[in-house]
Amino acid sequence: MIKIGMILSVLGAVLLLAGPLGTRVGVWPFVIGFLMLALSLLLGLVGASLALAGGLKTGQWAAAAAGIVVGLAVVSVPSVIVVFARGTPPIHDITTDPDDPPLFVAILPLRAGAANPPEYGGAQVADQQRAAYPDLRPLVLQADAGQAFDRALAAVRDLGWDVVAQDRASGRIEAVDTTFWFGFRDDVVVRVRGAAGGTRIDVRSKSRVGVGDVGTNARRIRDLLRRLEAGAGST
Repeated sequence: MIKIGMILSVLGAVLLLAGPLGTRVGVWPFVIGFLMLALSLLLGLVGASLALAGGLKTGQWAAAAAGIVVGLAVVSVPSVIVVFARGTPPIHDITTDPDDPPLFVAILPLRAGAANPPEYGGAQVADQQRAAYPDLRPLVLQADAGQAFDRALAAVRDLGWDVVAQDRASGRIEAVDTTFWFGFRDDVVVRVRGAAGGTRIDVRSKSRVGVGDVGTNARRIRDLLRRLEAGAGST
């Protein structure tokens, strides 16, 4: 029983790594990667349970511990994803301005063939976003447009996003951020324009594939806004 538990835990670990890695390098679509991740959760849970049962039955805790630790380690990763997904709406296009979302321009060719179109989903998406992420709103910096643009561009680069376009005249910055686990490429556009009391910053982040985003796009926008707030005065 302990041996079977260890084998199942190790198989779970293999699937845990292979699923996202295969998706990242294009071996299989993300749906297969997610299925492998779900299967790794099941194998890790069963493996740890069998190893624990074997330890209780035989008292061979040194051997059982390996299966338990590996199995629980495997279970922890999908479990964290599930926890993050709780309460997040099934949307993948998030912006600080749902009424007039910043538009993608230079990134459009990169989205050719993407499952999710570049257009904003309208009132239905906006209502879900407002309910789930009420904190996301425009940021007004106490700086002129040029200074705000430079600050936003520096923050984008500091976050490690790949800058696709920087149009100072129109106040638009476009970039691509690649997620760590599955290697999803999500697109971001930052809009910089004058406003009462300074310069207004709006951000939009959109996934190319998937229905929900487990809150990833909202967290990405928050990360950028926090950097801008920390760097200078804002209102």
